[in-house]
Amino acid sequence: MGELYGGHIVAKYLKEVEGVDTVFSLSGGHIDKIYNGLLDYDVRIIDVRHEQAAVMMAQAWSLYRKKPGVCIVTAGPGFTNAITGIVNAQMDNAPLVVITGTAARRDWKRGALQDISQADLIKSSVKWHSLCHDINRIPEYLSEAFRFAVSGRPGPVLLELPPDILGTKTREEAVVSAQSGCVSYKVQPEESLLQKAAELINKAEKPLIIGGSGCNGCGHELRELAEKTETPFILLNTGRGVIADDHPLSIWDGGMSSLLAAMPMADVVIALGIRFNWLLMFGEMFPQAKMVRVDIEPTEINRNRIADVGLVGDMRLTLAQLLKYLNSKKLGNWREELRSAYMPMAQEEIALKEKASHPIQPVRLVSQVQKAVGDNALFLVDGGDASYFGATGFTAKSEASVFSPAGGLFGCLGTGVPFGIGAKLANPDKTVVVFNGDGSFGLNAMEFDTAVRHKIPFICIICNDQAWGMIKHGQEMTYGSDRVVASELGVVHYEKVVEALGGYGELVDKDEDIIPAIHRAVQSGKPACINVLTDPTVTSPMTLLFMDSLNMEK
Repeated sequence: MGELYGGHIVAKYLKEVEGVDTVFSLSGGHIDKIYNGLLDYDVRIIDVRHEQAAVMMAQAWSLYRKKPGVCIVTAGPGFTNAITGIVNAQMDNAPLVVITGTAARRDWKRGALQDISQADLIKSSVKWHSLCHDINRIPEYLSEAFRFAVSGRPGPVLLELPPDILGTKTREEAVVSAQSGCVSYKVQPEESLLQKAAELINKAEKPLIIGGSGCNGCGHELRELAEKTETPFILLNTGRGVIADDHPLSIWDGGMSSLLAAMPMADVVIALGIRFNWLLMFGEMFPQAKMVRVDIEPTEINRNRIADVGLVGDMRLTLAQLLKYLNSKKLGNWREELRSAYMPMAQEEIALKEKASHPIQPVRLVSQVQKAVGDNALFLVDGGDASYFGATGFTAKSEASVFSPAGGLFGCLGTGVPFGIGAKLANPDKTVVVFNGDGSFGLNAMEFDTAVRHKIPFICIICNDQAWGMIKHGQEMTYGSDRVVASELGVVHYEKVVEALGGYGELVDKDEDIIPAIHRAVQSGKPACINVLTDPTVTSPMTLLFMDSLNMEK
């Protein structure tokens, strides 16, 4: 064996030990030796126009490929640009390995180009961070990075590699004995707690399952739990679609209204891998109910709402063990009782789906988009009001087939286009649709250039209300329509921007043109943007919830 540069050792480890064939990055001199190595080991580099987009693409890749996404950014502003994506991944519990360059060690504290204390800026938002000082230990540090990313509750990690580590040589044997870090060890709750949880569920007359991203990969066990106990369920975040939305026990037929109606009616809530954040009113909506809570993270069990029984462990193992103690039962009219409570609340939105309108109603737009592309597509939604209409309007048939990366704790706008690109790369045979607000579209619109250069066809539908809609309507509610400020955007021809970058674009302002335009976008085989002008007066229930959360006087 010969000698390798440190950058080539990074590439060799990624490809041969962890099986990484795609990384997301933006070039920079501090990481150039890694690029040179990636060429030798045939690892595809998806080079982007902004580092935050690289991290977001890597997060989408991790979601759909079930392995950590890898993002490589250069020092200084390359790293700081990536922080938004890293924090978003941390909030979503997404396993990412972020590798960043630094200034050369020999020049630290001397005013070197892009010499900043990167670890101090990011340490609160990653599970693990470290800096490698020894070229021979690069594989060890990389293995540790992958191990921390996937163990327990997943999350992003950061490894700093200085150029005077990447640009020196050592023997190739340094990487030969390296072990993959993607080996995770599973834990499950003790038997007595499983029995206690089963006792609560067996006695329940009006149980309700609320599942989140922690349910990923547990479709068989979760379906058996719901069907064996005849428990209605709603799945959120990336857990959406683990069981299809149209399952007879799903309450997604009424959208979010279903959940708001169901929580105060339940006598036992089974919370599976879900956080009771502001969107779920911090768990305050079911004071009458007992709660069984399952999570991989012990500190989550009693967060915001004390659990009557807390089960800490891997979701699949825990559900498999819990099923052994559960009785098969019939709950009579409980599902229909629930449905009769929430369906009147959902009737208006249901009616809007079937009715053509001018200007175009966002609920109708979502319905037409799904009709045009079918149920087998992946739907990513991004924006304020647009996130609500997309997340509640699309039907999920498979795991994470409807997901709002902007709609969680961080509320990170601009995720749509990068997630669409990452999702399409991970699922080349699926149609990928991004449903984007016009404001949030602008944050990463230049990534259409990335998609064109790398020939990654996906469809972006802009729900264009000509404003930062959630903010504009919030200002109208709070201060009056004459006090709207810095929230209106007007009609902008975003489709022309995409055309100029080499993609396909159309402007739509009539209901009858929606489906034909989408069909033409699919047939083009290009990254495509359908810019749909929607009713600027329409606001979503999410805006009301958001404004209520900002009311400091209550």
